[in-house]
Amino acid sequence: MSRCEITGKGPVVKNLVSHSNIKTKSTAQPNVQKKRIFSRTLNEMVRLQVATSAIRDMEHSGGFDAFILNQDDAKLSKRALAVKARIKRKISKK
Repeated sequence: MSRCEITGKGPVVKNLVSHSNIKTKSTAQPNVQKKRIFSRTLNEMVRLQVATSAIRDMEHSGGFDAFILNQDDAKLSKRALAVKARIKRKISKK
C-alpha cells in the first residue's frame, strides 16, 4: 500500500453503492509517484514518493521548500522529516 511521504495521503476504504442500494466495500489508492524534486535551499535533488495532488499543491504554494516547511511533522515520513531538518539547518546558517 502506497502512502505519500509529504501529505500522509494513503488508501481509503469506500462503499460502492448499486442502484438497489447494495453496498460493496472497495479501496481507493492515491496516485503516488516516485519523484526527484529539486530543493532550492539544499541545491540538490531529493527523491520521495509523492502524491500527484501534492505536486500540484507544491507548485501553487511556491515550491518544494516552502511546502515542506509548512507541513505538519505528524504527516511527514521519516525521510521527509530528515529533508525538512536539513532545510531548516541550511536556512538557520544563512
